[in-house]
Amino acid sequence: MIHFVGAGPGAPDLITVRGQRLLEEADLVIYAGSLVNPELLYLCKPECVIMDSAKMTLDEVIDAITSAEGCVVRLHTGDPSIFGAIREQMDALRAQGLSCEVVPGVSSFCAAAASLQAEYTLSGVSQTVIISRMAGRTPVPEKENIRSLAAHGATMVLFLSSGMIPAVCAELIAGGYTEQTPAAVVYKASWPEEIVLRGTLLTIAEQAEARGIGKTALILVGGFLGDDYELSKLYDASFSHGFRSAKP
Repeated sequence: MIHFVGAGPGAPDLITVRGQRLLEEADLVIYAGSLVNPELLYLCKPECVIMDSAKMTLDEVIDAITSAEGCVVRLHTGDPSIFGAIREQMDALRAQGLSCEVVPGVSSFCAAAASLQAEYTLSGVSQTVIISRMAGRTPVPEKENIRSLAAHGATMVLFLSSGMIPAVCAELIAGGYTEQTPAAVVYKASWPEEIVLRGTLLTIAEQAEARGIGKTALILVGGFLGDDYELSKLYDASFSHGFRSAKP
């Protein structure tokens, strides 16, 4: 059994209990060294073999896993299902008769919201969260370019795009957001060196440049970062649901 484990956004205590247990039991850990907090590796037993996948190709990762004995943990940052490139690894392993398990983790987009003390889905503002990235060295499907997605006016969280913030803001504005749309950049959410910047699509790029932020950050955009919203019906005294009758 190969365990694909979400390491969480950065803070070592934000890994799941199951993920921690697997790290403690692992005989081989292959971790995303450019993103995963190395403090998590202190959970591993002394005899555990630890490899940094930042310096490896896909074939080298697969060869290392298939050559291993015992418990193998493939440690990915955040949650493996979001920009984790796990499908190609699991398909290659299954082709060799190996079973895989995915252990979810806390994504950095969740940690960023926590750092901002924000709620992505505010009543009367946005009930949709779009998670995507800007096209760069690798393209995105044409129907999913930033300008097209901006037309929805929904909450947006952009990964892998913090090296292109001026271009991202320009595309978002061209797609329908106003220059005054609230925006934020969260660098290394939940890490000790975390930086949180708040502004608008007109100002956030300059703020990020001034702080030297060019990677390992999320761009968050939408009215959810503003002050206007409606109270939810969940706790509205005049609203009935299956657990409470409306009060006069």
